Amino acid sequence: MYEPFPGNYVWNLSVNICIGMGGAMGEMDRANEAVRGIAREGEDKGTEAFFTAWGAMADRLAMLGDEAMAAGHRLSACEKYKRATAYYVTAERMQSRDYAPRKTMYATMLATMDKAIAAGLPAERVEIAYEGTSYPGLFVPGQGEGPWPCMVFCNGLDSVKEMIVLCMRDEFAKRGIAMLAIDHPGVGEALRLKGLTAIHDSERWAGAAIDYLETRGDVDADRIGMMGWSLGGYYAPRAACYEKRFKLCVSWGANHNWGELQARRLQREGDRPVPHYWDHVMWVWGQPDMQTFMAYVPRITLNGHLDRMTVPYLITHGANDRQIPIEYAHQSHDQASNSPDLELKFFTDREGGVEHVSADNMEPSSSYICDWVAVRL
Repeated sequence: MYEPFPGNYVWNLSVNICIGMGGAMGEMDRANEAVRGIAREGEDKGTEAFFTAWGAMADRLAMLGDEAMAAGHRLSACEKYKRATAYYVTAERMQSRDYAPRKTMYATMLATMDKAIAAGLPAERVEIAYEGTSYPGLFVPGQGEGPWPCMVFCNGLDSVKEMIVLCMRDEFAKRGIAMLAIDHPGVGEALRLKGLTAIHDSERWAGAAIDYLETRGDVDADRIGMMGWSLGGYYAPRAACYEKRFKLCVSWGANHNWGELQARRLQREGDRPVPHYWDHVMWVWGQPDMQTFMAYVPRITLNGHLDRMTVPYLITHGANDRQIPIEYAHQSHDQASNSPDLELKFFTDREGGVEHVSADNMEPSSSYICDWVAVRL
């Protein structure tokens, strides 16, 4: 993995994910140089300095996008807006939930993504009805004539729908498959703006996504799949086990027993994805303190559920994943005994993508997943 901050896994992971979103190395290196010294003092300290440096970079790029748009150069503007969005996402997700400027930057990120869409990024903002309220998504159409098969792509612990769209780009679309990236309860707008916290029974909000897709004439409702990365490697298979309208499932990172993993992390086993980790996870899951959080998390496991997986199921895992134990990939594979088409794929040094959700090199895993899905949908 590219490590601009030696020894600081959390910051390095964030930079690598941003590269996956299309970040430019030269731009990022300038911002990183301003905070390289403080990064040596730990993963939590200095996040505000990171926020300032990366926010300034994003602001400058968004302004250049505005100038290109004013000059009538929509395509150039779109590229700048996309990178600015990626930088805002990276800076915002590193902050404590109580850091007030984070809220302003998040709103700016949403507005910048809207500008990218208006300038030509092929995505449509949608709202999905869910249990008396709603949560948002970004619908990316397939190429060619519809109706298209569609993949519902859910987030992990701390990603957002904009990150999904920027990382995946048009990989599904080029294969004639639409994608619905969602900010479901526990992430993105659902959490930040609506107060919808995460739930262990993900089939509830995943089923709502299918309900929405069934209203679209450009989607083939009989060819809808479910996938997720990181903690989505739990959410997606849990949903596919109980929501039988899904025709296949992908875990991009085999998060088989996230509840057990929290007990391990209390013992400092394994790296964490974000600074201020424990405060962050209690916010995501709507738990007021560590005692109630630790009492809740044993529910977040695929043990006792995967025998209900009756559709094709792909599990991918980085061979050097430092966040999710590699044995979880084997556990998911071994327990999904009723899947008619089951595959476990490890990414190694030979092809790249060895880290958590292949953050060090996303192309091999994203291409492999898209090819696997295309054959089956």
